[in-house]
Amino acid sequence: MTRKIIGIDPGTTVMGYAIIEVANQKITIETVGVVRLHKYSDHYEKLQKIFEKVSALIVAYQPKEMAIEAPFYAQNVQSMLKLGRAQGVAIAAAMVNGLSVEEYQPRKIKQSITGNGNASKEQVAAMLQNMLSMDIMPSFLDATDALAAAVCHHLQTKALLNATGKATEKFKDWKSFVDNNKDKVKKS
Repeated sequence: MTRKIIGIDPGTTVMGYAIIEVANQKITIETVGVVRLHKYSDHYEKLQKIFEKVSALIVAYQPKEMAIEAPFYAQNVQSMLKLGRAQGVAIAAAMVNGLSVEEYQPRKIKQSITGNGNASKEQVAAMLQNMLSMDIMPSFLDATDALAAAVCHHLQTKALLNATGKATEKFKDWKSFVDNNKDKVKKS
């Protein structure tokens, strides 16, 4: 089974993106980079550029899933609002193109990659470099943050997928699981 996942680190100054392909649990980086948005003074133009870039990446690489970093709490309400809009536009581009979308808190992404939810961006980048045997690291940490979101999504969902690539059944409790999986339960 092969999966393609786009990871997005939303931002209105710099947006990170990465696309990975996972085949037989081996992760290959298709592309990783940033969109520099500081040259656009109009906030709505920035949102348009985010939508266009995410849409273009989806058309070019054909991922079926998106992992996006959730906005973090900030003291500045205006910054939080702008970040939320950037995230919403990226999600809209994914949904228009038929992708499933999963949002991850920054702490969850860091925990998934490094084992430490308080890891620095540099620590996440270094762990990804080691994990994926990357020779050259992207110069922007926003790009590695997007890559971390995609890898986190793979790690979080791989246990939930069966051999056909479909989500396994979810059970409300152990009894439901046992009742539906008698062939997997060993009698003692």
